[in-house]
Amino acid sequence: MNIFWFIPTHGDSRYLGVTTGGREVNLSYLRQVAQAVDSLGYKGALLPTGRSCEDAWVVASSLISVTSQMKFLVAVRPGLTSPSQAARMASTFDRLSNGRLLINVVTGGDPVELAGDGLNLNHRERYELTDEFLTIWRELLSNGEANFEGNYLNVSGGKLLYPPVQSPYPPLYFGGSSQIGHEVAAKHIDVYLTWGEPPEKVKEKISHVSKLAKQQGRTVRFGIRLHVIVRETEEEAWRAASELIKYVDDDLIAESQKIFSRFDSEGQRRMSQLHSGSKNNLEVSPNLWAGVGLVRGGAGTALVGDPKTVAQRMREYEEIGIETFILSGYPHLEESYRVAELLFPYLEIEKPSNHGNPSIVSPFGEIVANDLYPKKLNANG
Repeated sequence: MNIFWFIPTHGDSRYLGVTTGGREVNLSYLRQVAQAVDSLGYKGALLPTGRSCEDAWVVASSLISVTSQMKFLVAVRPGLTSPSQAARMASTFDRLSNGRLLINVVTGGDPVELAGDGLNLNHRERYELTDEFLTIWRELLSNGEANFEGNYLNVSGGKLLYPPVQSPYPPLYFGGSSQIGHEVAAKHIDVYLTWGEPPEKVKEKISHVSKLAKQQGRTVRFGIRLHVIVRETEEEAWRAASELIKYVDDDLIAESQKIFSRFDSEGQRRMSQLHSGSKNNLEVSPNLWAGVGLVRGGAGTALVGDPKTVAQRMREYEEIGIETFILSGYPHLEESYRVAELLFPYLEIEKPSNHGNPSIVSPFGEIVANDLYPKKLNANG
């Protein structure tokens, strides 16, 4: 099981929908979150993309030198960047970070935002463009050159002079819930990502994408993007979930859902279906809560509960084929520590250390009465 965190380049807060509890997202704060990810046992972090976010490539590049272990899951945007330029960016980042780049392929789902970026293609056309983009991108990174003539892209004599560290290229991650999205994933992608739907719905996606990939002579791995609200007790966790949306009223929900309704993303439609724009009945599957999606686009569900229960729900996803979990929580700095401290022991994820004997050199906790090391409790207390 690989656990990733999230770099909140579009803002961070204790509450959704209001400035109360909000904080400035600047380089200092992003560095703190990244260094927490780097030191706590997470494999890496996802950096979001879109006009509401600071640029993912600039942010990730600024964090290379202040981290040493974490991987950066950074988006390429077919139609907004040429495949040759994207290949050079990926190769450079991979070399400078010593192989710590992962690629998130994002086709986009908001026609209004895409038009603002100069991309005026419908849903199917964007995925067809993505197919061509990835054909060129993969060829350049694998072989150093590419020639391609398609309906959307034409490359003649494309070259990549400096290869990446990872061979044949940094792994490709991708999420798309439509049929054509599944087809693109089956043809090109290493890790297919789904947003946090109930396990039976996720299992259907895994089965379908796996079948399509087999037809291509390929195999695909699977991951899930979720928020998480874990506390020492179930009662505390559900109370924290309610607190997160305490300022979200019906007007804000209606305004947010109106914007989401213009999206042509099948994944966004499925997220909105889970809560139907209402605060009622937000637990859509055991411990799977759809409250975040009332006002947030994209990943809109959270696993809520005590550590043992949340770990159990994650194992249930793992049993149907999920191996990568991309988690987040509000605010992201504090929650990165809380999740690592409470949840990781139940998932048998160990905190990395640069010391030979961390229990002596740097005990995890405060020395008691000037002489005694703090007790180490097992996962059951």
